[in-house]
Amino acid sequence: MSGRSNGSKAGDADSDAAAEVATDAGAVERYESSWPVALDGVTESVVTTLGPNDLWNVAALGLHASDGGLSPGSAATVDAVTWGNTRTRRNFHQRGGGVVQFVTDPRTFVDAALTIREEPEPVLDSADAWVRVTAERVDADTAGDTRRERWRLRPVDGAVRRRRPFTINRAFYAVVDATVAASRLDVDGYDETDLLDRLAYFAETVETCGGRAEREAFARLTRETGWRDRR
Repeated sequence: MSGRSNGSKAGDADSDAAAEVATDAGAVERYESSWPVALDGVTESVVTTLGPNDLWNVAALGLHASDGGLSPGSAATVDAVTWGNTRTRRNFHQRGGGVVQFVTDPRTFVDAALTIREEPEPVLDSADAWVRVTAERVDADTAGDTRRERWRLRPVDGAVRRRRPFTINRAFYAVVDATVAASRLDVDGYDETDLLDRLAYFAETVETCGGRAEREAFARLTRETGWRDRR
């Protein structure tokens, strides 16, 4: 039965994919075979996947919901796309899934999108909610010289750990958008001048509107990419 749970453990996943996540003692609400959050359009998430070294690789992953979106407790699948021969792609093939996480710390987004970060445990401290998923490849093609693979993600079990009042800070969204622009700097088919102009705009937004977390995140992005030296 899909939906919310009072802490009972979900059954074993069909795939080696999503190796059992330890019970989250801090969970506000547990979910079985369903998503713990609403999804609509493309939701930016962080995914951890278990690598051959038994560490969990941390990466950014966009979740594409069906038209009309999904409510918390929905058991519907969503799609995600991997670009190139990434660790996420390889681990999806080898393990069949991972742990999708929803975070509000911009520093975690920068780490996930632009650095190689590995953790001994699958759920990050900064995750407000998480869901273990299986991943099935449903399509593959190329965009320019880059291999693109589409994956269908099915929720297995998850939890909401923190509920926060919704606040809006333009700098947070600027950091998330900046990680997208920065990740395309050396990709064929994207104009470098345009990407650098975008990063300059996002930098100004962070400087004007950002708090400590947003400024630290953007400083980390700048160190990792060296984008200012390319202008």
